[in-house]
Amino acid sequence: MKIVFIVLAALMVALALAVLLVPLVRQGRRFGRSRGVFVLSLTIALVLPLSAGMLYLQVGTPAAINEVSAQAENQLSLPQAIAELRDHLAQQPDDEQGWLLLAQTSTMRHQPGDARDAYEHVLKLDVNNAEAMVGWAENDSVLHPDHRIEGRARELLQRAVQLHPDSQRGLWLLGTSDFQRGDYRTAAATWRLLQPQLEPGSSVAKSVAAQIAVADARAGGAPASASSTASAVAPQGASMQVEVTLAPALKDKLAKGDVLYVYARAPDGPPLPLAVAKVDPVKLPATVTLTDAMAMTPALKLSSATQVFVGARVSRSGQPTAQPGDLEGTAGVVAVENKAPVKITIDKVH
Repeated sequence: MKIVFIVLAALMVALALAVLLVPLVRQGRRFGRSRGVFVLSLTIALVLPLSAGMLYLQVGTPAAINEVSAQAENQLSLPQAIAELRDHLAQQPDDEQGWLLLAQTSTMRHQPGDARDAYEHVLKLDVNNAEAMVGWAENDSVLHPDHRIEGRARELLQRAVQLHPDSQRGLWLLGTSDFQRGDYRTAAATWRLLQPQLEPGSSVAKSVAAQIAVADARAGGAPASASSTASAVAPQGASMQVEVTLAPALKDKLAKGDVLYVYARAPDGPPLPLAVAKVDPVKLPATVTLTDAMAMTPALKLSSATQVFVGARVSRSGQPTAQPGDLEGTAGVVAVENKAPVKITIDKVH
C-alpha cells in the first residue's frame, strides 16, 4: 500500500509538471528555441519525481508516513508501563529512582502492600531517604485494620523528622501516632511544628488547628468523646448514609470469616479512609451511616472534605486492603453534603 501511494504521488507530480511545461516550451519554440529543450524539459518532469520516489523507497523510511498512528498504537497502558518498570527493576535492582516511582505509583493506585515493598527497596539502597521512610510508614498504617502507626513505622517517622524537620507528611503522621497512643500533649506539640509551613487560612491549616485544640483539650482532661472531636472541625459534624446490597450472582461466594468494609476516602488524597465501618456481610443488604466518629485519624474525616469516593468491599482475608478474590462495589465520587442515601451494589470480584 505504501509503495502504491508513493508511485501514484510521483506520477501525479510528473503529470502536473508536464501540464505546466508543455505550453511554456511551445511558446519557446515560437521564439526560435530548439526541440531539444522541449524533450529535456519533459524528461526532467517525468523522471525526477519518479526517481525521487524510487530512491525514497530504497534508502528512506516509508514507515514515517504512519508515524503518528504508529506512536498512538505503541503507547503503553498504565499496567503495561508498571510491568515494564518491574522488569527493569528486576534487571537493575539498584535503581533507587525506579523504586521510588513504583512506590509512588502503587500508592496512587491504592496498593499499600506493593508501595511499602517498593519503599523498602529504596531504604535498602539509601537508609537516610526521608521520603521513603514517610511513605513506608503511611502505607504500613493502611495495611493495619485499625490504621495504627506504631513499631517500625513510628521509628521511621521519628528518623525522617529528625533528618527533615520541615517534612509536612512526616510531622502530620508522627503527630497522629502520638494521638493514637494517647500522648495528646506531644501530638499537639508535633502538629504545632507543622503550622508555620501551612498557608494561613487554608482548609488544611484550619483542620490542623482544630486537631491541636482537640489534643490540647484531651491533654487537659476535657471530655474525649467523638462528638467533641467532630465539633472541633464542623459544628454538627458530617454523616453519610450508605445502602449496600450484594448482586445475586455473588451470594454463593460469601464464606465464613468474611468481613464487609464500607468506606469513604478522598478522591485524590491519601489512601487512608475518612470514615470506615466494619459489618458482618451476612447482614446484607445493610444500611450503614458513615460519620466523623469513624475517622482513622483526628483530622482526616468526612467533614474535612467536600467530596468523597464511596465504596464497599467484602474482604476474604479480613483485612481492609483489597486482595484477589474480594467482592467489591462502588458508588463513585459523592458530595459529602448529599443527604440522599448512597446506593452500592457489590457486583465485582477483585
